[in-house]
Amino acid sequence: MGMVSKVLVGLVAALHVYILVLEMFLWTTPRGRRAFGLTAEFAEASKVLAANQGLYNGFLAAGLAWGLTTVTIRASALGKASAEKLLFYQVAVSAATLPLLSLALGERWTWEFSPFAATSLLLQTVVGAFASYLVWMWMLGRYPATKISAFVFLTPMFALLFGALWLHEPLTPSLLTALALVAAGIVLVNRRPG
Repeated sequence: MGMVSKVLVGLVAALHVYILVLEMFLWTTPRGRRAFGLTAEFAEASKVLAANQGLYNGFLAAGLAWGLTTVTIRASALGKASAEKLLFYQVAVSAATLPLLSLALGERWTWEFSPFAATSLLLQTVVGAFASYLVWMWMLGRYPATKISAFVFLTPMFALLFGALWLHEPLTPSLLTALALVAAGIVLVNRRPG
């Protein structure tokens, strides 16, 4: 993927973030109504639908950013960097930018955690953010991205299983069936032809 392609993907992702802001936060304001040519009454009546559409645009932007990151890592000198260094770079950028984004969005910060919430946060940090990303970066440096991308679909499977184990959420037959179908899809995508 050439530099022009990367810039264009980045611009499309930025456009999706801009649309997210318009639909989720500015929908009923004069600027949001002007951008979409809405009346105040229609904007007020449809703001929940617009927020849902804005969230969808956020997922598109996140997917584009994830794909761009993966391609950049594979196609640059970062592909030869250690998994620990790649993880450090991503965490450092996130740690520097996400608190600023949180403040810009007006989120209220709370520092009073129950012991269960603190333990859950620690578990998510160590397992979810550190260990899993470290393994992902290690795999990305050794295997073709096209071969390992299907394993991203393991994320909801692990989330469901950890939810059942940690939060004591029920595992219904339909959820178990869905897990089996996702697992079967991963096997089918990764099987050797012939």
